[in-house]
Amino acid sequence: MAGRHAGGVMSGAAPGTGRGPLALLPPALIVGGVLANVVGPQPYTGLPLLAAAPLAACIVLTFRGAVVIAVLSVITSAAVDLGLARPTAALLVDVADVLVISLIGLWLKRVMDNRDRTLTLTRDIAEAAQLAVLPQPPARVGPLLVATRYQGAHEGARIGGDFFAVQNTPYGVRLMMGDVRGHGLPAVSAMSVVVGAFRENAHHAPDLHELARRLDTAAERAESGEGAGFSEEFTTALLAQIPPDGDRVALLSRGHSPPYLVVGGRVAPLVRSTPGTPLGAGLPGPDHAETDTFPLPPGASLLLTTDGVTEARDRRGVFYDPVTGLAGRSFDEPQELVDAVVREVTAWSGGRLHDDMAVLAVTRPGGPRGPTT
Repeated sequence: MAGRHAGGVMSGAAPGTGRGPLALLPPALIVGGVLANVVGPQPYTGLPLLAAAPLAACIVLTFRGAVVIAVLSVITSAAVDLGLARPTAALLVDVADVLVISLIGLWLKRVMDNRDRTLTLTRDIAEAAQLAVLPQPPARVGPLLVATRYQGAHEGARIGGDFFAVQNTPYGVRLMMGDVRGHGLPAVSAMSVVVGAFRENAHHAPDLHELARRLDTAAERAESGEGAGFSEEFTTALLAQIPPDGDRVALLSRGHSPPYLVVGGRVAPLVRSTPGTPLGAGLPGPDHAETDTFPLPPGASLLLTTDGVTEARDRRGVFYDPVTGLAGRSFDEPQELVDAVVREVTAWSGGRLHDDMAVLAVTRPGGPRGPTT
């Protein structure tokens, strides 16, 4: 999501705002065109510069600014020809050249501005949809500090099949990280059903097994319908529960990658039992996923991700590994950890994400600082 989920800060001004050194380019081209016409070795030497000024203005200035530059270019072209006493036919041809190129540039500017407005509106709608489905959790839930980030693989895409949820319950803080194996609106629909089911049942399910069972039922209904049988789409999910005292974490995986324990400059995947079957897979028989419990010492962070993180590749095709990428670093706040993961993955993949990524980190306050790089 923009700003909060997608992250990143734009540097400088956006194209077409008329700010920065580039705004000086169109008037500089006009001045250069005048000088080239007056002192150039051949007539009409500066005409290309005068014609280029409106095109440059359409790139770096607002529409009104581009219109001003276009008018100035046409007037300047006529004034130079009159000052040099060039034939009327030559004057008309020069003015016509600059005018036609100016009109073409302004038309293209108008088209691009309309497209940008439409894209902005589409992004705003997508952001509102994601806020409704994946609301940002508070910075503190129960005994834990919380931070999240969602980043789409494609520029402008702010919503997809990755999801997370955090909820304080009578059993402690319950977390969910998951990924719908599908694309487009069906994936978004399935994701919204699972997240909604988690919110509804996290307070009432007595343990993670029962919570997973209820999520499985909701996912099957969403993805395949009652009695429709096996669906090609399914949802991986990792459920976690941290009791009110915050000293341990219970994990239950339904086909999702394991989380990481980050503490004292060390990063370790929390892997023990075999993951269960994904939600909504429609497979017959009971699921045999087991719940594992790990200590959560003071100052430790639990990092949950989707495969947009763990399957990010560099130019050699090597997968990113948080264990080595984050080792030896200290994170006092979960937001620092989340920001570091996003930076690491973006740099590792050369800025070309091949899959959406969701990152959720919770930190148990207290404890000594680890090493810092």
